Amino acid sequence: MRLPSWNQGRTRSALLDFIDAADELPVEDRVAVFDNDGTLWCEKPAYPQMLFMLDELRRAVGDDPSLAEREEYRALIDHDSAAQAEIGLERIADALLELCAGIGPDEFDARVASFFERSRHPDRQVTYIELRYRPMLELLDELRSHEFDVFIVTGGGAEFVRAISRPFYAVSPDAVVGSLVGYEFARDDAGRPVLLRTTQLFGEVNEGAPKVSNIQLQLGRRPIFAAGNSPGDAEMLEYALAADGPTMALLVNHDDADREYEYEGVAGTFETDGSFTELAAGLGITIASMRDDWSTVF
Repeated sequence: MRLPSWNQGRTRSALLDFIDAADELPVEDRVAVFDNDGTLWCEKPAYPQMLFMLDELRRAVGDDPSLAEREEYRALIDHDSAAQAEIGLERIADALLELCAGIGPDEFDARVASFFERSRHPDRQVTYIELRYRPMLELLDELRSHEFDVFIVTGGGAEFVRAISRPFYAVSPDAVVGSLVGYEFARDDAGRPVLLRTTQLFGEVNEGAPKVSNIQLQLGRRPIFAAGNSPGDAEMLEYALAADGPTMALLVNHDDADREYEYEGVAGTFETDGSFTELAAGLGITIASMRDDWSTVF
């Protein structure tokens, strides 16, 4: 059975109709892009990447207790939301970037892998790989079976997602587009060339319109299918929907408080008014209700 964790209904039918119609397109035109947080895995009660950075902060403070007195870190350690708001997201993000500055890509990947091996979800106490959405994994496989190339386009750090994209989603690391941290070229003690992480973002945070720009810059191919869950995905969804031929945009609606969480998806770096779910329906974006469309969530 195709898409077995999707309940019979308009959403499942729309997905299958689109995929079947895309069989008439040249294979090179079959491109699908997926947001990650809240689209492919659970993003509550906090983004997994934020929890990873907090884990890195605990490690760093263990090595150098004086770091705990730094204003940005103290606000995080104390879970002081008022202090965090006063300091501002940009300063806190810059401070967190410093925690992995000066290490190479392999060391960063190893730290991410270690985090996922050791960590459990704060509420459910299961590993994060168990919190992937089963219906979305089935959708990834269904698209691949129809010769789609599948990419992840995330507002999170590209390398954070690349470190787990293959075991979590069967997506190659080079098929991940995300926010990029700059690297500097250096030489190790033996004179061999190495790359070291810096504290600077390379370009803009990959959310909103930059998602579309970076799809072109990093992939060079236009999607005909896109899936997301927040206003941060709006331009990407509209861009896919406006392509030639059969197209589809899918918005995951978190409306199941019993099996996951109930909330309205929001952008991480900018504010919007009103319900994006309601706006998306008016734009022709297909809404996937966790409550009504998914027989199984995780």
